[in-house]
Amino acid sequence: MSSRDCQDIYEQILSLADQMKDELTACRRDFHKYAETGWFEMRTSSLVARRLKDLGYEVLTGEQVCERDSRMGVPSREELKAQYERAAAQGADPEFLERTKDGMTGVIGILRCGEGPVTAMRFDMDALGVFEKETEDHRPCREGFASVNTGFMHACGHDGHTAIGLGVAKILMELKQFLHGTIKLIFQPAEEGVRGAKAVVDKGHLDDVQYFLGSHVTASCPEDSAVVIPGCHGCLATTKLDVTYRGKAAHAGGCPEKGKNVLLAASAAILNLYAIPRHSGGASRINVGTIHGGSGRNVVPDEVKMELEVRGETTEINAYMEEYALNVVRSAAQMHGVTCEEKKMGAANSMESSQSMIDRIRRVCTENLHLPVSEEDSMKMGGSEDVSYMVNRVQEHGGEASFMRLLTWEAGVGHSREFDFDETVLVNGVKIFCGTVFDINGDKEHR
Repeated sequence: MSSRDCQDIYEQILSLADQMKDELTACRRDFHKYAETGWFEMRTSSLVARRLKDLGYEVLTGEQVCERDSRMGVPSREELKAQYERAAAQGADPEFLERTKDGMTGVIGILRCGEGPVTAMRFDMDALGVFEKETEDHRPCREGFASVNTGFMHACGHDGHTAIGLGVAKILMELKQFLHGTIKLIFQPAEEGVRGAKAVVDKGHLDDVQYFLGSHVTASCPEDSAVVIPGCHGCLATTKLDVTYRGKAAHAGGCPEKGKNVLLAASAAILNLYAIPRHSGGASRINVGTIHGGSGRNVVPDEVKMELEVRGETTEINAYMEEYALNVVRSAAQMHGVTCEEKKMGAANSMESSQSMIDRIRRVCTENLHLPVSEEDSMKMGGSEDVSYMVNRVQEHGGEASFMRLLTWEAGVGHSREFDFDETVLVNGVKIFCGTVFDINGDKEHR
């Protein structure tokens, strides 16, 4: 394949993506309307799997995608059952819905094109526990695609990520004759709360991957024409913990000495958690987000639950914070004669995009796709992302990986009730993923 022929393929990618604009928008809006949070993505997973199968992909679902015991923050069986029934009522595909029972969500589509490199892409699917805005100035409400699942909302763009993934799947299948190697499209559950990626990685799906791409929609400056930042860095490692103290109830006036007051332990823990010495190696964070306990003003409380998190600029700093925090919560329990139970609800590592992949994305966008790229190679992230497990696993094996920022107009900040975005980013995302994959997996015998 000559250089001219290669450019013809890039032009085909551009044309096909442009033709899919209405299809991508409708897909995104459907997922937005039927928002599902982490491990509840049962309707979403079933429809993604059906679409991939109909396109001709080898499809992995359920137990094939996630290591069951590596999932974090899994809801109760009762909650999972209720969401399963709701997914069925809201049009889930019956064949694939069955495989999502017990929250075994997530889908992987595999396109095998003979010998060649193995490339993977990650598209997260879950929504947030947010009550969507219900006034006419909110476009999803005004145009009829606001979430019908009260208390669940796609307030971070993952509905768009899923739509982009399905658009990429369609175009790559149309280009199959021009590809070689293996391509994996990973539709990941439970990114929010950083609960899902580790279960996919622990199943071994990234072990043979040489090239990896992920992305997230990100607000752009009004005066900036760029559509993508090729990489990211500064992602904070994190650990999310639920801590439950259990003591002994007693009459607060008649015999308080016979009780074991869990609120004393929790209060001591909170004060000392915020007193953890900061690390000289970089930034660290601690936050106790909720505390629930007690039954009345005249009862010595016997159970209390705290939700907390630690973060660190590096995986090592986060490990320091986690170890110190666990020592604090356990020591507080011992001090007041109560028991302490900790449960890890989520975790992520720090990560940094590979410069070689950043350079590839920039070259493909500017030279082949004619898309404007940000002057900055890499965006510093302020939060945490469990795609870090995938990025790090690929890099540990000598591969290249990058987490891109797809730039778009946004209404409201991420995780807010007002969140929305310009759906043009769906088309741009499809172009960038497909163009980069073609640059990696284009048939080497004809290039």
